[in-house]
Amino acid sequence: MERWLVGLDIDGTIVHEDDSMSDRVGDAVRSVVEAGHVVVLATGRSQSTTESTAARLGIEPTHLVSANGALVLERRDARYETVHVETFDPSTALRTIAQGLPTGSFMVEDASGHRRYTNGMIDWNLDEAEQVEFEQLLDAPAMRVVVMSPDHRVDEFLEIVESMGLHKVSYAIGYSSWLDIAPDGVNKATGLERVGELVGIPRSRTIVVGDGRNDIDMFQWVVAGGGRAVAMGQAPDEVKAAASEVTDTVDADGLALVLEGLLAKV
Repeated sequence: MERWLVGLDIDGTIVHEDDSMSDRVGDAVRSVVEAGHVVVLATGRSQSTTESTAARLGIEPTHLVSANGALVLERRDARYETVHVETFDPSTALRTIAQGLPTGSFMVEDASGHRRYTNGMIDWNLDEAEQVEFEQLLDAPAMRVVVMSPDHRVDEFLEIVESMGLHKVSYAIGYSSWLDIAPDGVNKATGLERVGELVGIPRSRTIVVGDGRNDIDMFQWVVAGGGRAVAMGQAPDEVKAAASEVTDTVDADGLALVLEGLLAKV
């Protein structure tokens, strides 16, 4: 049997909006691992919550991709260690966004995984994070920046962000009015490409599943190499357009359908 590299987004793919996970999805992920395929969680989440999701699934992936590709981890001696990290100076982007979104809230994650955030950052796991004033976010290199502006509808938020002309960063906008910013040219695709090289699996035997705008680069990378890119059923139209396939929604166990199909084919 030829092994496949299976790159899985977490939120909206593995887990529901309330962070719950169906038994069927968990069983399907474990079955793929037991069959000898290489499952990698590829997410915008921090290292700690990426690792905790793997633990909830009952798997120990050889590699993880966190912070939208800025952090690639490898399991060594029962713990995950950094094999690659990308950072950037967030000050220019933060100042630009703060001018356009004066009521926005911000969070910055540095290369060590430490997170600092401003008042109003809601709906995020802020365990072990530090609340600071805006100016204190500008001091250190970042591997990830998150911006929230719940006062704006998503279409308004999209228009505002696109008009800012952000340079030397990569960014993706979520379902609600939040923005993920990464170093220029860094995304889930760059992280998974590194993992593919480390484990010796080509794109032609890579399948990725996701539901967000931060999955578009990953989809395009896989499709260009002859692999499979699967969008979840609730994904925005532009995400589905970048995929080669569309499955059912997260509420209908769309990921399980994909993984069960993979096992049936190979």
